[in-house]
Amino acid sequence: MPSSNKTILGAFVQTRPKFGKNFENIEQAIKLASKVKADLYVFPELCNTGYAFTSKEEAKSLSESLLNGPSVEALQSFSEKKKCALVAGLAEKDGEKIFNSAVIVDNGKLKGIYRKTHLFYREKLWFEPGDTGFKVFELDKQGCKVGPIICFDWFFPEASREVAIQGADVICHPANLVLPGKAQLGMLVRAFENRVFVITANRVGIENRSSKDKFRYTGKSQIISPTMEKLAGAKSNESVAKAAKLDLELARDKMVTTMNNAFDDRRIEFYRKQYQNLLLSNPEITNT
Repeated sequence: MPSSNKTILGAFVQTRPKFGKNFENIEQAIKLASKVKADLYVFPELCNTGYAFTSKEEAKSLSESLLNGPSVEALQSFSEKKKCALVAGLAEKDGEKIFNSAVIVDNGKLKGIYRKTHLFYREKLWFEPGDTGFKVFELDKQGCKVGPIICFDWFFPEASREVAIQGADVICHPANLVLPGKAQLGMLVRAFENRVFVITANRVGIENRSSKDKFRYTGKSQIISPTMEKLAGAKSNESVAKAAKLDLELARDKMVTTMNNAFDDRRIEFYRKQYQNLLLSNPEITNT
């Protein structure tokens, strides 16, 4: 497909946070992001706190409100200054509850929050399961629609499919990946099967804070096109930001061949037996 005028620059920011150093980590992430020009930046999961909590109490002590917390305020200031949008993974405190969340910020304004649906491993001891459901947010730049998922959400194809069906042009994927190469490979498929762009922003480094776990983060952040092309990628051990041009019209074209549409050709009545009764009683959902 020829290039259209509906293009944006999308970027990942691959960081090396120091555990528990919220202000320093956000400051360094923003400094790294400032080295590349983009309309949309994706930062890693838990990019303010680091990942390897040792207790729920520790997670709570390092989490912040996403309505007026210092990490969000710093990201909003960056977004306003650069006239850009961003998706960043943060540890969220909401009353007595702690969530593994992502903020969506556009031109300095908080557009929304997504809370991680599928918690990985010992995250189940630290965080509440996400309760937002999957959402899509429309940005000011070219009407670009972004669908955030977080790290282990990649393992469940329903997550990417849900935001794609809602109209996402770009799946924004903040991550702290530790399974070597698995998610990076999986997200190639998610991009292709949903005909969307995918920006995975992973982190690097090692966290060894307890006798039970040693986390080695795999890096290799990437930007993938709807045709499965890697537009930008990082190494496994570098702190770096990279950008690529995203032609949004390519993500809005769901034709696989002249006779096959990625979404219209789905025959969801056969995907789950119990879904049939649901379709019969709720015919309005047959196109979702």
